Amino acid sequence: MQNRISSVERGSAAQRAGIVPGDRLLKIDGNVIHDVLDYMYYAYDSDAIFTVEHEDGSVSDHEVIKDVGENAGIDFETYLMDNMRSCANNCIFCFVDQMPEGMRDTLYFKDDDVRLSFLTGSYVTLTNMSDREIQRIIDLKISPINVSVHTMNKELRCLMLGNRNAGKGVDIIKRLGKAGIEMNCQIVCCPGINDGDELIYTMKELSDLYPAVNSCSVIPVGLTKFRKGLHKITPFNEESAAAVIDLVESYADQCLDKYGSRIFFCSDEMYLKAKRDIHEDEYYEGYPQLENGVGLIRLLIAEFKDALDYCEEKPKGTPFSIATGVSASYTLNLLLNMAKEKYPEINGTVYPILNDFFGHSIDVAGLITGKDLIAQLNGKELGKRLYVTNRMLRDEGDVFLDDITVDEVSEKLGVPVVPVGSSGDELLKVVLS
Repeated sequence: MQNRISSVERGSAAQRAGIVPGDRLLKIDGNVIHDVLDYMYYAYDSDAIFTVEHEDGSVSDHEVIKDVGENAGIDFETYLMDNMRSCANNCIFCFVDQMPEGMRDTLYFKDDDVRLSFLTGSYVTLTNMSDREIQRIIDLKISPINVSVHTMNKELRCLMLGNRNAGKGVDIIKRLGKAGIEMNCQIVCCPGINDGDELIYTMKELSDLYPAVNSCSVIPVGLTKFRKGLHKITPFNEESAAAVIDLVESYADQCLDKYGSRIFFCSDEMYLKAKRDIHEDEYYEGYPQLENGVGLIRLLIAEFKDALDYCEEKPKGTPFSIATGVSASYTLNLLLNMAKEKYPEINGTVYPILNDFFGHSIDVAGLITGKDLIAQLNGKELGKRLYVTNRMLRDEGDVFLDDITVDEVSEKLGVPVVPVGSSGDELLKVVLS
């Protein structure tokens, strides 16, 4: 049930106030609590009156005495204190719709919950929000939120999102921007659909909202081999990716002159498709779009270089291997060779894995499956350990997208499989171990 309290921390302000598991939180200082965002906002101050409904149906007020910002000591039955909101769209590029049948149910759930955008950084389209919820974001100053824009052309947005009401999201973006709500945006770019003049128009509309629109990534559409019956989309090639980069960089340079920020950045994947070099560290302005793969390669290289420069640890020389996506293999080989220049005894090999599961156009490491690792690495010289990025794993951190576990891959390949974090420091540690 909504707002049901699952546990109360021993000795906490809530326990001292007489609140117990099974109670349901109704109000704080008279303000109705709909979900976790209301709770976080109204429970932040010191000394508040919590109105709760007990399991017998009675209602009572409890004075919760605590310091400003102190946790009251309450956990709820669900993280959001409410049901997660699912997506109301049918996007022409949706990756979930390009999944094969027979995978676990959680992989087919499309979330589009603005609360998760604020709390966990996920991106939302703003198409399933009521006016009350929009106004609440403004009133509570909930910021930043991450918005999947794709286009500011209302008619085209309805087409791309497969939702006749999707054009209203453009008005919501502008409303939030005028209210000073900070937004990080993304554009999934589809050749011949929302690139070219449409992309210029979208960037202009968004830049007019700066600084509320803090940053925006432009990402190439990902197309798997499971697109039967879906909207026809042309995949990016070297030429079309280069054209988008030129357009975005040209407009971003104008924004830099006008606002002091580029605002718009193409993802690393776009540069890889165009066979162009990634920019230097200062280009990315503090990396506001890392989660969308903007500057991820440059940051990894910078972190690895710094860690290597200051490293005094001697490598053990134990043979190892690294499995990664095709797009990241060049960078990992570059870093491995960099480390070998300082420590020739390092004995490692990078294996690029073709994505047979989703199709070879999907070349990022995070979508490599256990099945492809087993099939392509069986019989290879893997050394004493096989390292993979933890981005390949889902759920509890030991399951690949195809439900094959880390232990199963280890057993099939006859070598321990070790997930590694995405920072340069962590990569150097495993290279030296």
